[in-house]
Amino acid sequence: MAAVLWAFAILACSQTFLSSEEIAATAGAAPSIPVASASATPTATLVAAPEVSATPTIHVTATLDPRATPKPPILYYTQAGDTLASITGRFGVREDQITSDEILPQNGLIKPNVLLIIPDTLGETTTATMVMPDSEVVYSPSASSFDVIKFVEGTNGYLSHYSQQMGRGNKTGAEIVKQVALENSISPYLLLAILEYKSHWVYGQPTNLAEAEYPMGKVDYDYRGLYHQLSWTVQQLSIGYYGWRAGILYEMMFPDGTWIRMDPRINAGTAAVQYLFARLYNKAEWVGALYGDNSMPELLEKMFGNYLERALTVEPLYPPDLTQPTLNLPFMVNRPWSFTGGPHSAWGPDGALAALDFAPPSMSPGCVDSNEWVAAMASGVIVRSENGLVIEDLDGDGNEMTGWNIMYLHIATRDRVAVGTRLEAGDKIGHPSCEGGSATGTHTHVARKYNGEWILAGGPMPFMLNGYMAVNGGSPYDGELVNGDRVVIADPLSSSRSIITRTP
Repeated sequence: MAAVLWAFAILACSQTFLSSEEIAATAGAAPSIPVASASATPTATLVAAPEVSATPTIHVTATLDPRATPKPPILYYTQAGDTLASITGRFGVREDQITSDEILPQNGLIKPNVLLIIPDTLGETTTATMVMPDSEVVYSPSASSFDVIKFVEGTNGYLSHYSQQMGRGNKTGAEIVKQVALENSISPYLLLAILEYKSHWVYGQPTNLAEAEYPMGKVDYDYRGLYHQLSWTVQQLSIGYYGWRAGILYEMMFPDGTWIRMDPRINAGTAAVQYLFARLYNKAEWVGALYGDNSMPELLEKMFGNYLERALTVEPLYPPDLTQPTLNLPFMVNRPWSFTGGPHSAWGPDGALAALDFAPPSMSPGCVDSNEWVAAMASGVIVRSENGLVIEDLDGDGNEMTGWNIMYLHIATRDRVAVGTRLEAGDKIGHPSCEGGSATGTHTHVARKYNGEWILAGGPMPFMLNGYMAVNGGSPYDGELVNGDRVVIADPLSSSRSIITRTP
């Protein structure tokens, strides 16, 4: 029998920018001291943000100098989503420097509101004041009933009359905002507030050519137009939010090249917004934009009501007892596939490392038709099925912003499951393909969301698939699936070490 040549998968499973049809609870009771006067007001000048690596540099954690004058320790109450790795990274300490009356898990989530006593090894930091709840950054239950199209149509601003050529046709401004919010699971409330703050698009008109062409402030010809501006914006928010969650992002650089450490007591939502605005403004203007009079958060409240009260109805997004439901590998029983991509971005080039890739057997490399089936990883109802993308809602309420949801990407149009279909685990989703973004090989890309937040594939609640646990590698797309003594290594070339079979 001729040897089977396994399908090549992409090194960068890029769902960024356009789809295939379109292109072809506060952070602790800490004192609040801003890094500069909160009266500073940002100017209308648009600053081209410097290019910063999407993977923040991991510095060696601090070691206390016994000769130094000791500073009072920091009393920190843990937040939902905290882990030992994230806390040591943000505070710049070792695990053995943290004191607690409770035993802290080496891996996994720490319960919220656990008091930790942590040495203060920090220099200058940003303010510890929460500027944005987590639920106002991710597309959470608090925005699940918000009708983006209806809202924009009622504003009569520049956005309501805007359209942009995208692939096979035009899309309105409202449709673009909705698409970007859904694709990246970023709150449409926040995107609209930033758009109005930066360029007056929602209620008024841009005041100059830069605001018209680059409405989110990323002045770069390659990012002209609303879709690319919003895509850049959600990329920065994702770097801040999920980098903070993982404990690998704890400082940021302003356009003038100066750096500052982020206060370790802030929450992920605040880190996301701080990071984005540091790409746009120097320090004094940054303080005004987030904490001063007429700030972006104030504008958000004027547009959409009290966001802090709204957050109280849905947070914490991570309940203390949250566990992953039982999930299967995303293909049929007794069919050998290849594990071609370890933990990597769920959406976009620098999103949460929440996704895994699997490729079917094939006699030809590249983007070829496949008769293999992607299978439902659990029981649920299909809430989206379009442009190579399928979203399965596991709690069955038909709302992808609540509870557990699974994303299947690169699903061929042919035989793709329809919206509203109720599935049992193992039922057919569709065929793997290259549809839905840029891909160089037929495969499927899967990721999990809970209450709108991407769940890191190799994080404290790792992907568990038929007993296989996802483990991070040294860089995105690297990694392993481990089940006891059985180790499957991610390989984009689909070598024998990557082959995995789902058993009954």
